[in-house]
Amino acid sequence: MIKFYYNLAPNPMKVALALEDMGLAYELCPVDTRKGEQHEAAYLAINPNAKVPAIIDGDATVFDSNAILLYLAEKTGKFLPTQNLADRGAMLSWMMFIASGIGPFSGQAVHFRNFAPEPKEYALNRYVFEAQRHWGIIENRLSGREWMVGSDYSIVDMALWGWSRLVPFVLGQEQAANYPNVTRHMNAVNARPAAQRALAIKDRHAFKADNDEAAKNAMFRHLTTKVV
Repeated sequence: MIKFYYNLAPNPMKVALALEDMGLAYELCPVDTRKGEQHEAAYLAINPNAKVPAIIDGDATVFDSNAILLYLAEKTGKFLPTQNLADRGAMLSWMMFIASGIGPFSGQAVHFRNFAPEPKEYALNRYVFEAQRHWGIIENRLSGREWMVGSDYSIVDMALWGWSRLVPFVLGQEQAANYPNVTRHMNAVNARPAAQRALAIKDRHAFKADNDEAAKNAMFRHLTTKVV
């Protein structure tokens, strides 16, 4: 059985969706980042980057959410566009775009909007601008098409769904209306029974909710580490 190291952040949730959509048996292994469990030696042996998610599947250990999606798709032969080189090229391109653009810029926009101390105007403007730019590219991609690649639902849609649910939190509620195609796509994924089961894992473990000083120090190590 696959061991799935997770919390309820966007990247673990896309993996939860994949596991459910692919019908794979898995054991939930919660990693409470507000308690600093991602920095414990046992977890660092699984993911040296101290991030969530990760999986252990027999002899294979995989970390990074998009790498996990690719691994699971190849393992099962499901939700992986391989009918032709054009679709495979598009799949790889959009997976990397989500991994290197949507995720990091959305995450930094959230950080500077909600957590960073003042002064933060320059950083906030930079990351919100880049998040809006990246989501605008996705919005254009989804214009006139149901799914991100080809004509079928795939791991690219799973990867996007992890973050699209949080667009109002990333960009602000007033900006969410600017991305109707993203919203339509998110709702289509939400309607899948697998998405409902993935969302239900929030009831399986009580993660620390308080964003106190200990939580901030656990999640944002730069607060306690001096860089020279």
